[in-house]
Amino acid sequence: MTQPSRLAIVPFVSVDRMMKLVLAIGVERFLTELAAYIEEDFRRWELFDKTPRIASHSHDGVIELMPTSDGKMYGFKYVNGHPKNMREGRQTVTAFGVLADVGSGYPMLLTEMTILTALRTAATSAVAAKYLAPKGARAMAIIGNGAQSEFQAVAFKALLGIDRLRLYDIDRSASEKCARNLAGKGFDITICSTGQDAVEGVDIITTVTADKQYATILTDNMVGSGVHINAVGGDCPGKTELHRDILLRSDIFVEFPPQTRIEGEIQQLDADHPVTELWQVMTGKAKGRKAPEQITLFDSVGFATEDFSALRYVRDQLQATGLYEELDLLADPDEPRDLFGMLERAAMQPAA
Repeated sequence: MTQPSRLAIVPFVSVDRMMKLVLAIGVERFLTELAAYIEEDFRRWELFDKTPRIASHSHDGVIELMPTSDGKMYGFKYVNGHPKNMREGRQTVTAFGVLADVGSGYPMLLTEMTILTALRTAATSAVAAKYLAPKGARAMAIIGNGAQSEFQAVAFKALLGIDRLRLYDIDRSASEKCARNLAGKGFDITICSTGQDAVEGVDIITTVTADKQYATILTDNMVGSGVHINAVGGDCPGKTELHRDILLRSDIFVEFPPQTRIEGEIQQLDADHPVTELWQVMTGKAKGRKAPEQITLFDSVGFATEDFSALRYVRDQLQATGLYEELDLLADPDEPRDLFGMLERAAMQPAA
């Protein structure tokens, strides 16, 4: 069988290679370097094509496409969110992504993004908290201790120095799993019996639950002055985690308002309720945390530029690590106009 040409080959990072890549670099270093790429692209915000993700909703969940381009490279992610999957032994969220060259349209990378999405979500949370959390923050509550929780904890430790965690989940075994996975990683961990208990004395509250419904994970009385709320779980229409009154007391920061107003916590508010875009804070166009008693809320739904940053970062690691496979993905006939002839000639080649 004729070997494919170099133009036919696209680097492919499988789940196995992604895990090896993250471990070869080190989880904290990976998150720190990825966060730098995310922040760099937020600072270039005005260069990017921006559109709310394209979502197909069903009773069981959602399937989404998240595209963007900076004019030189194009990236997209396919991602689903199906909370019922856990009961069937499957992941709630799975994803893969593509990075392509705008000039030729040729893909430059195809990669798993289930693991990578968990990493980029945590890195984005920590980047936002750099600008919004109280100075000297050390303690964080994580409410919802599923697949994302450990990544959030490690990212906040790597970027902000968080070393005290208070964990709560309606399923205590999830909190025990989280504590087990984070043992020996420099945290003082407390498993709490209620959400109210979890938020006592913390500087940052992270909510990262999975149910696809309006929920009240945090009630108004649970949130005191001066905290930063990292609201991760409310990320599609009809799915929220915070009581509306908390939003009314908070200064709210978002990624892309047209998407967040549909999917985020602010879907509970009037369409003209004031919010601040995160890129404006990073570039100095707007203020982040202004006073010690201020409640800041990062209404995180995830945006395509963050996936673009993650794809860029992974591609930049491949040459040094070699942790990818060569995928024969693109048809490349000897004569570009003779695709049919390429097919016909394949019939005359001996089987591999």
